[in-house]
Amino acid sequence: MPEKLRGLTEIIFNLTYLFLIWLMVISMKLKEKSLPKENKKVGEYLLLAFFLLALGDTGHVGFRAYAYMLGGLEKYPSLVGYGALATAITVTLFYIAFLYIWKYRFKREFGVFQYFLIAAGILRLIILLFPQNNWSSLNPPYTWSLIRNAPLVVQGLGAAFLIYNDARRLKDNTFKWISIMIFISYACYMPVILFYNVYPMIGLLMMPKTVAYLIAGYLGYRGIYLTIRCRQ
Repeated sequence: MPEKLRGLTEIIFNLTYLFLIWLMVISMKLKEKSLPKENKKVGEYLLLAFFLLALGDTGHVGFRAYAYMLGGLEKYPSLVGYGALATAITVTLFYIAFLYIWKYRFKREFGVFQYFLIAAGILRLIILLFPQNNWSSLNPPYTWSLIRNAPLVVQGLGAAFLIYNDARRLKDNTFKWISIMIFISYACYMPVILFYNVYPMIGLLMMPKTVAYLIAGYLGYRGIYLTIRCRQ
């Protein structure tokens, strides 16, 4: 794909995504006070999770779109790199919030496995602080990319497994499909982590990954927040 066409495609995609996810977050916030008691905690943590995702992605995909508009990613590596750091932090917190969504949705308590997943998130946040990540570079070191993403893979897939297992058991289609969307997002993300340095075009898988997150958010919004209107 020619660089100009790739840049234009990414600008349009990124800005559309940011508009939709912020619209969803704002809609959740406006309906938050009307949540019934049984959905209160789940709704609050769902709002928190997608607010964090939107905030981090504003730095990540938003800065990438801005860099393209200014002339290309290569001219503004620090802008792109620190945008990636922003989303690396917030997506880690996103999955911690999802553990609490699992807890309150399915009335469960944290045990060793759940605390292990939280510890994986904390470990990742610590790893992100290491200067070896070289956040000011457009192409950070491959080894450190693997090191910092390993805890995220454990954390995210662990949270998705917990949700899927209980949602299937209780026939909770909303959260079963949310967990499936998370699995799909990782199926797109892991090849990028492993092979981007060899096949840069594989980075296009970040688009379906992003769409999977957006669908997960909408499913949660429809299942938790739009039920308010149905009951009124």
